[in-house]
Amino acid sequence: LSGRKRVVIGGELAHTILVTARMSDGEGVSLFLLDPAAEGVSRTGYPCIDGPRACDLALADVYVEADSLLGPAGKAAPALAYQRGRAVAAQCAEAVGSMEEAFRLTLDYLKTRQQFGAAIGRFQALQHRMAEMRGELELARSMTILAACVADDPDSESRSRRLAAAKFTVARASQLIAEQSVQLHGGIGMTWEYSLAHHAKRMVMLTHQFGDDDFHLGQYSALLEIPRQASQQVA
Repeated sequence: LSGRKRVVIGGELAHTILVTARMSDGEGVSLFLLDPAAEGVSRTGYPCIDGPRACDLALADVYVEADSLLGPAGKAAPALAYQRGRAVAAQCAEAVGSMEEAFRLTLDYLKTRQQFGAAIGRFQALQHRMAEMRGELELARSMTILAACVADDPDSESRSRRLAAAKFTVARASQLIAEQSVQLHGGIGMTWEYSLAHHAKRMVMLTHQFGDDDFHLGQYSALLEIPRQASQQVA
């Protein structure tokens, strides 16, 4: 095996790493079990902005045994795509949890922070922003439930379309709630000792993993396209 893998979450301390590799004979993508201690493997670890540690993995003519190959050679792509869908559903659930906590922290802050002799939560403009956040949170929660319902279904266009819609909705809501929560808190919202900062960073990172909102919107749109022949028949 030769090549590089970027941002392997948890890979710095892992005893075994799953590595995808394209077969040299053009057979497609295969999945291998890799021993990080093997000759030719090097790892460069670093912290991620949202808390976990990751590493960049470099492989220089690494020898692996035949039994390190998982499944048929060159046939891993469908399984990887299917498991990616399950990971998207799990990410949506994690993001909703962070959004709920960010909303709670922000609501508590607006009830206690005083300006001009009154809690800032009494200001109508801030109430409108909180109402918008709550609406986006509930929409994200509903789409996450939908993603959880189809995550273990057999692979299909319908499953992929629902998962793409869920990730798009949750990603947009995560970004909005992260930004609004920090803005409504002011400077303390990004203080390292305050948990909101960590939730906000995690939400932003989750919006980019396994495809951001624009990517999943494109995926959803592509799955809605009617084949030309079918559209002509309808016309």
